[in-house]
Amino acid sequence: MRNTPLLKLALLGDAAACAVSGLFLAAGAAALAVPLGLPEALLRGAGLALLPWAAFLAFTGSRASPSRGAVLAIIGLNTLWVLDSLLLAAGAFGLAPRQLGAGFILAQAAIAAGFTALQILALRRAAVAA
Repeated sequence: MRNTPLLKLALLGDAAACAVSGLFLAAGAAALAVPLGLPEALLRGAGLALLPWAAFLAFTGSRASPSRGAVLAIIGLNTLWVLDSLLLAAGAFGLAPRQLGAGFILAQAAIAAGFTALQILALRRAAVAA
């Protein structure tokens, strides 16, 4: 599958957002835990998980012909991230984030959903062009 400008933007933008968020959460977990109402370990773990994910997104987005399977996996895992974020913001998983925490979770979920929508659109356009 050819890497179209829209797919490249969607993957590399997602990679940049994940890298920034990952660094922010991993480095600032202790300071963010109380204001967000979320466990420090959860914040740090999420941040550390986002860093290799960002590298995978960047690698996939930089390929001249990214694997369709890789792009579908990215879409699937991003969708899972958004759904889990919505549940977390709603107080599932035995956690009750503060209002600021819920807002933070929903904001990053909206960004992830936006990149996922772009990835789906780019994948559809690539299929039509083929």
